[in-house]
Amino acid sequence: MNKIKAVIFDMDGVLIDAREWHYDSLNAALRIFGTEISRYDHLITFDGLPTKMKLDMLSIEGGFPKGLHQFVNELKQQYTLEIVYAKCKPVFQHQFALSKLKSDGYKMAVCSNSVRKSIDIMMEKSGLSPYLDFFLSNQDVVKSKPDPEIYIKAMKMMKLKPEECLIVEDNENGVKAALASGAHLFKVESPDDVYYYNIRKRIDEIENA
Repeated sequence: MNKIKAVIFDMDGVLIDAREWHYDSLNAALRIFGTEISRYDHLITFDGLPTKMKLDMLSIEGGFPKGLHQFVNELKQQYTLEIVYAKCKPVFQHQFALSKLKSDGYKMAVCSNSVRKSIDIMMEKSGLSPYLDFFLSNQDVVKSKPDPEIYIKAMKMMKLKPEECLIVEDNENGVKAALASGAHLFKVESPDDVYYYNIRKRIDEIENA
């Protein structure tokens, strides 16, 4: 029997409904230079990837100048933080879920392809920081999702085996990373699916399999 000892969350699209924020802020920065990512390409290809990887893909596939990457990335982060400060607020079902899981004795972390500052502010603004043991950003690993490095690093920090961990993910790149790490997966469609009894149901399924 597998005994789950930790729950590791992705952030955007799982704990924070921020996918649109990232999409809008990157396009706002790109439009200055006459380009943008279409809604279709965002949903099919770019969703869940770090901004640096998105810009690399735009350069390879569309000829976007590499010399503009740093400026666009910095501008995108600035736009994102403006939206976060305006829109990111506590959600009761998420606070309840994490507080109950913590009281149940589970270790918890966030592993996100976002930059460290964005995660720090979003977790603070959402009121979820007190329940987390730590978080990891794309700045804490060499390879971002869909590579499993960030999840493998988190499990090592917790001193746990993959089979003792449940990862909550929503998009294809995150799901690939979670499965490649060897941990158990709980795939959600949106932050609305992330509530305590849903997570406990998945843990019970794993432990009773």
